[in-house]
Formats: sequence, C-alpha cells, structure tokens
Amino acid sequence: MEWRTDRKSKEPLYKQIAGYIESGIADGTFLLDKPLPSERFLAHELGVNRSTVVAAYDELEANGLVERKKGSGTMISKDIWGINRKRMPSWNRYIEAGSFLPNLPVTQRIRKETEGNKLINLASGELSEDLFPAQSLREIISNRSFIGSLGYDHPQGNAVLRGTITNHVKQYRKIDTHPSSILITSGAQQAIHLVVQCLLKPGDAVVLEDPSYSYNLPIFQSAGLRTFLLPVDKDGINPEDLLELHKKHRIRMIFLNPVFQNPTGTVLHINRRKRILELSSEYGIPVVEDDPYSLTSFSGEKINTLKSMDNNGNVLYISSLSKIVASGLRIGWIIGPKPVIERLSDAKQQVDFGHGSFTQWIANDFLDSEYFPAHITYLREQLEKRRDAIVSSLNEFLHKEVEYFSPNGGIHLWCKLKVPLNEIKLLEESIKRGVIYVPGSTLGTNKEYVRFTFARENEASIHEGIKRFAEAVKSL
Repeated sequence: MEWRTDRKSKEPLYKQIAGYIESGIADGTFLLDKPLPSERFLAHELGVNRSTVVAAYDELEANGLVERKKGSGTMISKDIWGINRKRMPSWNRYIEAGSFLPNLPVTQRIRKETEGNKLINLASGELSEDLFPAQSLREIISNRSFIGSLGYDHPQGNAVLRGTITNHVKQYRKIDTHPSSILITSGAQQAIHLVVQCLLKPGDAVVLEDPSYSYNLPIFQSAGLRTFLLPVDKDGINPEDLLELHKKHRIRMIFLNPVFQNPTGTVLHINRRKRILELSSEYGIPVVEDDPYSLTSFSGEKINTLKSMDNNGNVLYISSLSKIVASGLRIGWIIGPKPVIERLSDAKQQVDFGHGSFTQWIANDFLDSEYFPAHITYLREQLEKRRDAIVSSLNEFLHKEVEYFSPNGGIHLWCKLKVPLNEIKLLEESIKRGVIYVPGSTLGTNKEYVRFTFARENEASIHEGIKRFAEAVKSL
C-alpha cells in the first residue's frame, strides 16, 4: 500500500484513513463487488492501532458509504448513490470544517455550569437582576406610547436613538459626534465582529492587550488575523512596545479597553493615551476602543475616553448598555468616520436587516429620561460595595496566598495566586464547592491568575464564594 498517514497533520488519523478510503471508492481503487481491507490488515499496513481503523470505518458507515456484515467483512454500500435509501450527512465533519471557531473549551464549560447549576457566580460579566432598572423600564413601557415603526428601521439604527446617543456621549463621555456617524449594534461583541470582518483581511496583524477579554474571543483566529499581545501593567499597555511591534509586523489595528479594563480593572494612564493617539496618527493605525465601564467610576469622575481625545478620526469607539443598564436590551453602538459606519451598516443589514425597533425605543426613552442618571448613581454605589466585599473576603480567607489590584470602577478584580496551582484542578475543586470564576489563561498568557467578577452576586454571596474558593486553593 503506497498511501500513508500524515502524522504531522492536525487532522486525526482515523479521519485521514476515512478520507483515503472515500477517495478510493470514488476513483475506483476499491471495487463495489470486493470487500474492503480488513481492520487488522489495514492497521498493520498503516502502522496504526486497530481501533483507529475501526473509527475510520465507523465514520464511513455513518456516512452511508460502507456496510458491515458478520462473516463478510466491510463492503462498499450497494446503494452508495442513495437510490433506495437516504444518507445522513456527517454533521461532525461539517462542524469541524466550519471557519468560525468555537469558544475555548474552558469558556464553554463555564457557560454550561452557570446555566445548569446553582453556583455562586463570580464568572459572569452580566449585572445581577437587582442592578437592572426593571421598575423604571416598566414605567416607561406602561406610561409612554410606542410611536415607532414595526417595520425595518434605518440600516444604521433608529434616527431618534442615534440622536439621543449623540447627546449621551457628549454629556457622559466627552465625545463630539453626529447621528450619521453612529451604528446601533446588538451589543459590543457584534460591533467588534463587524469591525474584524469588514475592515481586516486574513494575514493582517492586530494588537490585543494581555490579558484582555479580546484574548478570549475566537473571532480574530476565525478571520485569519495575526494577533500580537502587549502586556498590561498598572497603567495599561506601554505605547513604546506598540511602536516596536509595528516596526516588525506592520500593525493594521489596535484593540484596547482603556478604562477599568477587563480583566485587570486598570485605567490606561493619560500620558499613555496621548502617546497611543500620537502613534496612531503618525503611522495611520486605527484604534478600536471598547468602553463598557467608564460610567461605573466609583468616584463619579468623568474619565477621558480615547475617542474624546481623538482629533483625527483615528478611533472607532464601541460601547453598549449591557454593563450599565441591561444585557437583554442588546443595545450597543459604534462611533466612527461616516464611510466606515456605512460599510459596517451594510454588513449588519446583510446579517440581520438592522436592529429591533422595540428595544431601540425602550433604550432611547430610558437614556433620555431622569431615570438614567439616578440609575447610574445607584449602580456605582452598589458595585463599590461589592468590590469592597470581595476585597475584604480575600483579605480574610487568602491574605497570604494572593495579590490583587483593587479597581476604582468596572466589575472585575484580577487576582494573582502566589503559589502556582494546576488551574484546571483548581476550577474543578471550586465548582465542587459551589463557586465558579474565570481562570487567567482564558484571558491571557499568565496561568497563575483568576478573574473574579463582582456584579452578579450580592455581598453575602461574594463572601461565601471567596470562602469556598479559598477552601479549594488550600485543598490542592
């Protein structure tokens, strides 16, 4: 037998063998009236375990290409062209062949555990129900008439909402823009996806923070981008590191979460923000600013966004209501140059024909009401209490075993374990004890960290959750 498996290939051996036999059936190498090679013979010829050949024949049988009969061996199906029987598609092959990559296995595990079990949830980036302005939204729905259209809205989103967002970002985020420069999206993640799909091409080099939420997103790999990581310290990324990367790799785009960064909670220093904008202008590198948390500053301080300092139109600004109002509204937005917004809008329309008019109406009326500033004040107060609860709990139960940065806003606390532990075993032990969080390696290159999110649970649950986590740490 001349054909051999490729042991350097990422494709499993059994799939290589199944593919070889399928090709042989198609080109006549294997004849319809003759049995296929036996499992034992084929295993010996190819130098693989018999179980590998069994798996290959299982795959071919599932695809309707072969039939197995006791005493006769494995035969090519007499009805291979589907005249008398229906063939089931090999869904596993389709699933594995798709270009859009799945979430990391650990991320999938965390999602499934939080959906199906009653765990103390220090993993989810969603606000708890009691932090949603449910009563205010109910009053809006009850007392104000819906006067919008139930048909398809403007491709960029409802014009009234875009006008309200224009006023909102001017008041709260110091950004001057125009409704024509805004695209309404289904949250910030869709916005990032549109940017990646529409403005970049396979092989382009992009910069991500290390650690960062973007590190967790497979959309960069799905698009065939080359990702380069810049470490985040207490003042954010170092712009001079960015300069060195650009000289080597011709960076096409920079993705930053500069205010209360996820997961570190840090704020990019004002001098570094200025320098990044200088480099962006000097080399023509666009910056994508993801800003979910700037309104959660516990002091109430209005922090300058990169976009508010952008005089040249180099920054694409992304934000949403998910982390400050309600994730279920699915209201996010991108602010950028009009040609870019029109391009992204065209792509969004191809995907979903634009955003739902009803949730846009609710979002508009809430942002434009007296409820919003009162809600933000309440949200800041509650998040600060929860931050304090997680800090005091870490000091009580793990004072000597951890280091952490206490954020002044946002919803995340980045915690370093002083003693190296197997992070998968630690996660499993924690789940057994009824608490879940996000291991550091899913967000960056360092494994000795964990991310605790304090927006989902109240102070008592946070205290109990850290206690259980500490028990898991000390059990290993």
